[in-house]
Amino acid sequence: MSAPKPVSVTILGEEYLISCPPDQESSLQQSAELLDERMREIRASGKVMNSERIAVMAALNLSNELLHQQQQVTSESGKIDEQLRSLRHKIETALNP
Repeated sequence: MSAPKPVSVTILGEEYLISCPPDQESSLQQSAELLDERMREIRASGKVMNSERIAVMAALNLSNELLHQQQQVTSESGKIDEQLRSLRHKIETALNP
């Protein structure tokens, strides 16, 4: 693994240098673009103008989306586990009459 290097990202017109491993640079750029997009949407709504508050609102919105997706994955995983248990029971019943 290579040593982290500074990567420049721009969010709401401000440039930030972020230390990042070379193999994660693309992911960092995509994350910064998503954050910039969300912050611009919040600023465009006209309800929040302070950059710090915009950042907090964007972080809360992104965190909420992440939690919702994690809950969906957990729910789907539980359904798959139940289906596998059911199939296993059917196979065992068929093999051991």
